[in-house]
This record gives sequence, structure tokens and C-alpha cells, in this order.
Amino acid sequence: MSSSLVFQGEFQHIIRIYNTNVDGRRKIQYALTCVKGVGRRFANLVCKKADVDMSKRAGELSKDEVERLTTIMNHPRQYNIPTWFLNRQKDIKDGKYSHCLANQIDVKFREDLERLKKIRAHRGVRHHFGLRVRGQKTKTTGRRGRTVGVAGRR
Repeated sequence: MSSSLVFQGEFQHIIRIYNTNVDGRRKIQYALTCVKGVGRRFANLVCKKADVDMSKRAGELSKDEVERLTTIMNHPRQYNIPTWFLNRQKDIKDGKYSHCLANQIDVKFREDLERLKKIRAHRGVRHHFGLRVRGQKTKTTGRRGRTVGVAGRR
């Protein structure tokens, strides 16, 4: 008697993808979203390009299927994923389209902030002083430290 809920074979409770622990009990599309830089739509597209069964749990995948997923996530342009789907379009240094994942995102973000600070752009200066960057009001909100609204009488 074989039930669809019972998996015949080796089940992994935790899979390691891009230095991230991925929960093996979740469906593969939603399990991939644990990796930084992978959303639900990108995970869906990657699973379709890799010909992975969407109804499978992440722990049920074979080594070959995990390898296919990671290669497509590494090189999405080679697998006809459109450029508007990528999270790093027309990079400021080399002008290339790429998709950053995991710790690549942190590195690129830090490089962008350093570039803005170096050229003394308004955004870079605001980041440097730890102030709000996107035009929010700062008179009363977001106070840290000793700044108090009205000083009491003495």
C-alpha cells in the first residue's frame, strides 16, 4: 500500500543552499524563498526551468535536482529568464544584468553605499550620519538617544 503522503526514499530535513539552511518539510517553491534574494515568483520560475515537480517537498529532492536549481539561480540569463526579473540591473560598475543571492546582496549593498559616500552624494551623506534617507520627516520621529520633545521647567 503506497500513499502519496509517505515518501519512499531518503528525506533530508535541512538542505544547504547558498550558505542557507532550507527547511526540507516545506514545498520547494516556498523553501527556496529562505535564500536571500529569492522571492516566490523567482523561485517558481527557477523550479519550472529546472523541471522540478512543484508538489515535492524540499527534502525529497535529489542531489541532481538541487544542483540544477543552484545552476539556474547562478546563471539566470543563460536559461532565458528575462532581464526585468533580475534584482541587479545595469550594474553601475560593469553595466551587466545579474541576480544577486545570499551574501552577494550584502556585498553589493555595502559597495553602493561606499560609492555614494565617496562621491559625497546627498544619500551617501545621510547614510553616513545615520539619518533618514528617503525624504521622511525627522523633526519628531525616529529619535534615538537624549533628544526629548519639550524640556521641563527648572
